[in-house]
Amino acid sequence: MNISLPRLDLHQIFCDVDDFYRAFEAACSQTPQLPTLDRAKPYRSRLSLSEVMTIVIAFHGSGFRTFKDFYTCQVLHGRNAFPNLVSYNRFVELMPWSIMTLACFLQTTFGAMTGISFIDSTAIAVCHPNRAKQHKLFKEQAGWGKSSVKWYFGFKLHLIINDQGELLAATLTPGNTDDRKPVPEMAKQLWGKLFGDKGYVSKALFQQLYEQGLQLVAKCRKKMTNRLMSLMDKILLRKRAVIESVNDQLKNICQIEHSRHRSEFNFLANLLGGLIAYSYYPTKPALDLTPKELAALPPAII
Repeated sequence: MNISLPRLDLHQIFCDVDDFYRAFEAACSQTPQLPTLDRAKPYRSRLSLSEVMTIVIAFHGSGFRTFKDFYTCQVLHGRNAFPNLVSYNRFVELMPWSIMTLACFLQTTFGAMTGISFIDSTAIAVCHPNRAKQHKLFKEQAGWGKSSVKWYFGFKLHLIINDQGELLAATLTPGNTDDRKPVPEMAKQLWGKLFGDKGYVSKALFQQLYEQGLQLVAKCRKKMTNRLMSLMDKILLRKRAVIESVNDQLKNICQIEHSRHRSEFNFLANLLGGLIAYSYYPTKPALDLTPKELAALPPAII
């Protein structure tokens, strides 16, 4: 079955990444650095770090299921785009060097705040549940969590998006972390209203966010007393499924989740690459909130 994937403009991605890396490198050279070990080796390769970042991002928009197939079947056959390519094994060794720059570059791809935000978490399993006891790579970092479908062993990816489907914040925690714990830190720069599911119901969290200038709107649990809510909030709360569509694209198109990781650093590099690749997709799940539709609601309700 052929699945049509949105094509990413790799030339645009490389230009953005290369410009950012040059500015990032210049800023780092002018600021005091943390002390390092004498035996720490600098980055040395004929393949520039911006090219490494571009290839990592490109994989998550290619449709290939494994990075090895993508690199050997597509990247190595396109030496005109990357004339200084290295072997697959050498490239895997270079990927950890890009983590810090990818994490910083991700911040530049976040969308604009519109006053309407949605929050949710999604499971990032690192192995099959039956192999969790034998799993060694993330034994100390991962944890058991429960999604709406099943139990899993791995991490939670917490996301905040705007009404246009653009990422505003992202945080990775162990699978046994409460969904409400990372919210205050993630929502520091947000304003307006934040919509979430029943897992974010908390008086303390509501008060903390309200003091930051953000109103948390969440569905009531079964045993909770119904409270008054404006019609606009009810409509937007029903539209919260847009962030679940974003999670679906991140997993099925950007492929941020798989159980073949052999390195913690490459796991982070692939996760960051998938989030950045999503930001370059020309079409994203979004709400069609036009001024004409909002004007149809009574002013007192808005």
